[in-house]
Amino acid sequence: MEDEWVAAGMALEGVTFDGVLRVGGRFMAGMAKHRSAEANSLVVRVGAEEREAMLAERPEVYYLTDYYRPHGVVLVRLGQVSEGELRDLLRTSWRITRGC
Repeated sequence: MEDEWVAAGMALEGVTFDGVLRVGGRFMAGMAKHRSAEANSLVVRVGAEEREAMLAERPEVYYLTDYYRPHGVVLVRLGQVSEGELRDLLRTSWRITRGC
């Protein structure tokens, strides 16, 4: 699924890839690297209210660790999301990142 998130992100306007997806040089999404994250987890930007709803409604897909909690992101278990859902997540992250 790694190639899919890169391709989906690169399809959005102004996105670059240097190991992580960026918009205007700002982080948009990337594979979780911290040891607290599960393998094959993507980090994406989300709004605070949206993040809480995602965590409550689908804890099998979305989660946080203490390391990532202070940031406006959520961790996504890539094996648990469809291509369409992944594209939607990246579009949301793209909008938030452009608005920074």
